[in-house]
Amino acid sequence: MKESHALVIGATGATGRELVKYLLHNPLISKVSIFVRRDLDLKHQKLTVHKIDFNKLNEYENLINGDVLFSVLGTTLKEAGDKKKQFLVDYIYQYNFALIASKNGINHYSLVSTIGANNKSFLFYPRMKGQLEEAVKKLSFNSIHIFQPPSLIRQSDLIRNGEKIIISIISIFNKFGILISLKPVLVKDLAKKIIYEFQQENIKKLIIFKPEDIQ
Repeated sequence: MKESHALVIGATGATGRELVKYLLHNPLISKVSIFVRRDLDLKHQKLTVHKIDFNKLNEYENLINGDVLFSVLGTTLKEAGDKKKQFLVDYIYQYNFALIASKNGINHYSLVSTIGANNKSFLFYPRMKGQLEEAVKKLSFNSIHIFQPPSLIRQSDLIRNGEKIIISIISIFNKFGILISLKPVLVKDLAKKIIYEFQQENIKKLIIFKPEDIQ
């Protein structure tokens, strides 16, 4: 596999932080360009940081060039403030960025979605994620990987109280062989899986990784 220029959106999040770290130390990744909304205190010889306004992506089209786009951007309803603002980050920003990337000839696209993503769901979050999945499937990438992880075990400084409770409950069930498909995954393991699958150069255009494929 030839060396690749990787683009990342969502680099400051739990999965994004691990993903960028592993990309920077991967000998097959020649350059890493990350697109962020706030200043980031991270330096590396292979790293380029672009601080941008995601509401004005058309102004940065010339920067969205490379070989692979890793999309791990996302927020929570609490952090966003309301559903409209969460939809803006989790759907609009990601789709618009992917659209430009596909038009600019980026070959591969990896998207982190969620378990149970379904564009027909009665629930807002899985419906939004499902709508994004269906939208990006239609873009002109040579290959698309969509990851639907279960609960994620984030870094100690990023884990939320609600997540701790959910992970604890699922872990108890897992000990008795129950809800194994929902077994939580470390964000570092998800990041490794994303990079590993990209570097397999699978000939299929679309691969969806379910929780059991990621665990």
